[in-house]
Amino acid sequence: MSTPYERPRVPDKVGVDGLEAKWVPVWESGGTYHFDRTKTREEIFSIDTPPPTVSGSLHIGHVFSYTHTDVLARFKRMRGYAVFYPMGWDDNGLPTERRVQNHFGVRCEPSLPYDPGFRPPEKPGKDVVAVSRRNFVELCETLTETDEKVFEELWRRVGLSVDWTMTYQTIGRESREISQRAFLRNLARGEAYQAEAPTLWDVSFRTAVAQAELEDRERPGAFHDLAFTGPDGADVVIATTRPELLPACVALVAHPDDERFRPLFGKTVRTPVFGVEVPVLAHHLADPEKGRGIAMVCTFGDTTDVTWWRELRLATRVVLGRDGRFLPDAPAGVPAGAYAPLAGKTVHTGREIMVRLLRETGALQGEPRPITHTVKFYERGDKPLEIVASRQWYLRNGGTGAAFREKMLARGEELNWVPKHMRVRYSAWVENLAGDWLISRQRFFGVPFPLWYRLDEHGEPDYDARLLPEDSALPVDPSSDVPPGFTEDQRDVPCGFTAEADVMDTWATSSLTPQIVGRWSVDDDLFGRVFPMDLRPQAHEIIRTWLFSTAVRAELEHGALPWRAASIAGWVLDPDRKKMSKSKGNVTTPLDLLERHGSDAVRYWAASARPGVDTAVDEGQMKVGRRLATKLLNASRFVLGLGVPMPGAVAAEPLDRALLASLSTVVAQATAALEALDYARALQVTETFFWTFCDDYVELVKGRAYGDRGPEAAQSARTALVTALSALLRLFAPFLPFATEEVWSWWRPGSVHRAAWPSADAADGDPELLALASQVIAAVRRAKTDAKVSMRSAVDALTVTGPAEVLERFSAIEPDIRIAGAIAAVETRAGEFAVAAKIGSTD
Repeated sequence: MSTPYERPRVPDKVGVDGLEAKWVPVWESGGTYHFDRTKTREEIFSIDTPPPTVSGSLHIGHVFSYTHTDVLARFKRMRGYAVFYPMGWDDNGLPTERRVQNHFGVRCEPSLPYDPGFRPPEKPGKDVVAVSRRNFVELCETLTETDEKVFEELWRRVGLSVDWTMTYQTIGRESREISQRAFLRNLARGEAYQAEAPTLWDVSFRTAVAQAELEDRERPGAFHDLAFTGPDGADVVIATTRPELLPACVALVAHPDDERFRPLFGKTVRTPVFGVEVPVLAHHLADPEKGRGIAMVCTFGDTTDVTWWRELRLATRVVLGRDGRFLPDAPAGVPAGAYAPLAGKTVHTGREIMVRLLRETGALQGEPRPITHTVKFYERGDKPLEIVASRQWYLRNGGTGAAFREKMLARGEELNWVPKHMRVRYSAWVENLAGDWLISRQRFFGVPFPLWYRLDEHGEPDYDARLLPEDSALPVDPSSDVPPGFTEDQRDVPCGFTAEADVMDTWATSSLTPQIVGRWSVDDDLFGRVFPMDLRPQAHEIIRTWLFSTAVRAELEHGALPWRAASIAGWVLDPDRKKMSKSKGNVTTPLDLLERHGSDAVRYWAASARPGVDTAVDEGQMKVGRRLATKLLNASRFVLGLGVPMPGAVAAEPLDRALLASLSTVVAQATAALEALDYARALQVTETFFWTFCDDYVELVKGRAYGDRGPEAAQSARTALVTALSALLRLFAPFLPFATEEVWSWWRPGSVHRAAWPSADAADGDPELLALASQVIAAVRRAKTDAKVSMRSAVDALTVTGPAEVLERFSAIEPDIRIAGAIAAVETRAGEFAVAAKIGSTD
């Protein structure tokens, strides 16, 4: 009696093209990836997904790292967790402003009134149009909304299993409310404070810059030897790369152990050109080997000047304004006549003028000596940073407090880092903090600081008399809202109020992503179910900015780490293994790759990279991924075309049990790897087994599965084939979501992505049988290749030599070997393992 089989609906032709268009809408309409918020915290796996910056287009690096996260999300979902996997858009800040300026041909001028009927030029010309702050913000919102739709469409095509009902914007109403509430709580506890201090300043963007946003770049420069007049009339020569800052000079500094300058300590010298008396002091940061061994301290040339100014309690002579030009008036103590040629000039022009004046007075000794030196830039800027004195908002992060710094170092030790060596970057950053976190920016499209200041009878702001909003009023925009107890007509008039004009740095908002996605203080039931979050995936270069700052905010507000683990992705490199960068013009956009190779193929390339490892764009690897997805479709078509045995059927043949025993080991290895967040290892072991399954096992049992050894042996083969295929589809599902869903739909209800992860229960079989069968059939194939005959050609005789235990194993698989290799006669001999096949007249 023949065994009954289920006949799946297997298509006549299969292929990977078009699967994205087929399955994306099915997943959406069926709510396949919707988050179940009724689950308890123990039943939830929550992900603090990076919100990509909405300032142009996504590049292949985004697809690379977000695929890693998606693999883990899909795995956890199949493990039975309710996966909290939202997507956000980081849409405020400088990148968006720059894009809006270029796209619309506008610039923000806050002094202009709002024009409700404003429409940007259809084709931006050379003349940039000035618009009010409110008009500018509206343009930012319009463009980011368009960009976000494009981003979402691409993410869906890649197959991200995000719950698209849970998106957010870092500039959205709820994000602004949560950011402002967190700031006000920081302020109330003394963790946020305002200070007038030397500040790193980008003259192009006209905004302050935080330490975490600095970038060192090698630039050409020159040492200029300047002669100061010593107390005895002798020259005291210093070397400087910034002669233009001579009018800002407030001291000369040398190392306390430098015998050359000890006689000068405590005395004064006169500056060239300006004749200002400045002290000569000792400080351990002075480098006896640099320049002439004695340094000119200016307010401010670099961060070391700031340290000397603060620790030596020096005078302040500021000469550069926020626009990067020399101030119109000379600082106190500097002769106005000597300073006048510099007034209003750029730094570059000022340097040329100062060098000319130094030459004319004979104070420039020799010619400038060209050098290459490291200069600090804002990471998005194209001009060197200056240091100006300004009033800014700061958040305590351990930069000025040893106790909090030690606490944050301890939190870094608690966090599960993948890979582990990335913890070193975190620790190095925290240990070398030079100051608290500067969180204010002099920009327009950002979360406003929620406060106002009282004005005195002269209309001057009293920065200590802050006016704060009611919590229920959040979010507020101080530029249009009024503080409690005031009316609009009291804005910017004596005895009235004025708004805080600054906005929060974009990192000050992004550092609250766990609170924003969990809706802290807005939906505390949800927040309690997802926080602290299970996973923070991100790139390694923003450990110092995003990861550390998020940990700081969680520590200040909750006294805990915001996540249990951090998975750190490497950079994507161009084919020459150089870091991709828009400025270099070597960025690869993903759409063309997705169209040519398919989403599963691009995901395969991404998931093949080990965590934290920089990886080159490799279309060859994508072709391998496409071949894998295609092979999965074709192998599945073959297996399911044989029919699916009804429940209760078992795999009884030794080779079939060996396959399932090997599969059990693979499931255990892949599961352990994914639990350890090592997606690359999981893919590797699964793929290796799959090719053994296709190239060896399927070929070995194909004849038996067709019935060459009778119905019971066929049922055993078909049961093993279907059992293995079911497990392989689920093992591959996180990596190749489209191909696996397609096959699953041929014979199983629901989605493979909601199916249970395969079990690693040990199977009753000897996995060595499968390895031995693979070796023997490989030898038979080599013999046919050497004889230049078809793989279907008959083998006259097969001789297997080996120890007794090997021959005993071989006897269990000999019938399948005979059929698969078309072998007429088989002989076994004792001895060292060897396989010999005789084909026709060959030896």
